[in-house]
Amino acid sequence: MPYGTGLATTMERRLGRPCVYTPSARLALYLALRHWCRPGARVLMSPVNDDVILFVVLAAGLRPVQAPVSVWDGNIDPAAVPERTWRNVDAVLTTNLYGIPDRVVELRRRCDQLGIPLFEDAAHAIGTRVDGQPIGTFGTAAAFSLSKHVAATAGGFLAVENERARRDLERLRDALLLPRSLRADLSATLRPLARSAVRGLHLVRPAWRTLQHLGMLERDTFRMDLHAPRLARRASEAPSLAAYDPWVRVDLHGYRSRHGALVRGQLALRTARLDADLARRRAGSSLLSGTGWATRALRPRPGDGGPPPLFRVPLLVQDRDQLVDRLVRHGVVAGYIYDPPLDDYAGAEFVEPSPDPSAARWFAAHTLPADPLLARRITRALTTERAAPAQPPPGSRDGLALHARSTGG
Repeated sequence: MPYGTGLATTMERRLGRPCVYTPSARLALYLALRHWCRPGARVLMSPVNDDVILFVVLAAGLRPVQAPVSVWDGNIDPAAVPERTWRNVDAVLTTNLYGIPDRVVELRRRCDQLGIPLFEDAAHAIGTRVDGQPIGTFGTAAAFSLSKHVAATAGGFLAVENERARRDLERLRDALLLPRSLRADLSATLRPLARSAVRGLHLVRPAWRTLQHLGMLERDTFRMDLHAPRLARRASEAPSLAAYDPWVRVDLHGYRSRHGALVRGQLALRTARLDADLARRRAGSSLLSGTGWATRALRPRPGDGGPPPLFRVPLLVQDRDQLVDRLVRHGVVAGYIYDPPLDDYAGAEFVEPSPDPSAARWFAAHTLPADPLLARRITRALTTERAAPAQPPPGSRDGLALHARSTGG
């Protein structure tokens, strides 16, 4: 029986698509890129994304092409992508940032017209739907992350369109997996328990400050250090996960370690609670979406049934960086801030810059990702700190017009 079949079967029942179990979403995405893209292919993606995803694309030997985005949600704005760019890309990678869906109907239509694959990064969007259809079932393949849900710190899936692709990807996965490590298994098992204890005992602030003082955090800023000269030297070795491992492994060193029965058993138990987790996220997302800081992308649309169960709720605030530091005093550590955008962070040597970076820069600089499971605490903290809502500058493209996802128009 292939590795991780039990967990993959659980996800298949949810999506209605064949799934491949992986230790992480980043490995799942790498499998898809390697399987469907030739080295040197150009991949259209949002610059408002985790830097790890950039390094996964580079490790696959591909050229990241940064797209214009909606000023309201940071996802690709298909209408703003120049036709010359569409004619010269070989694949599209969505983000579904914080769980807000990309315009997948329109993106799929463009990809079909061009005869190129659409990859869905569904790490933030395990419970998001568009017109009743789950995110992760629109593209050629979709990468999911359990570490973003049910308090897990490991586990991912790659959903694909057919059984033949699954078999091919299982073989590629098995060739890339590293041997099982008892230490890695114990870490993956105990970290969620330690995290729950810290929150339950209201030790978030002292624990976070201690990690900062001891230098135990891998990121001193929102982005990891680029180490550009060293990164440039690795290009000749791509495609290669080993060559890019110092960048791809940040925050998750066991991203391609084979999990033993201990970890997989814990993930099975936690996955069984996924629907309850999504229900709590939906309630918290609804509460935060009604505040004055919420982006207009969260306003209800006909047929949506309310906000999706977001991984994080993007709030738009003034003086975001100072506010992030002050929120720690309230036991709120704001993560998953993707600032600056990837083209500003990496430069033209490593990515093709966006033809219109203004929306990405504004959104990245003003977004405070709020955990919906802490919605009431965050609302109280922002009120106490007198956080001021931020509005895009006059002349920005209206994001409301970019959310007719169900029709693609």
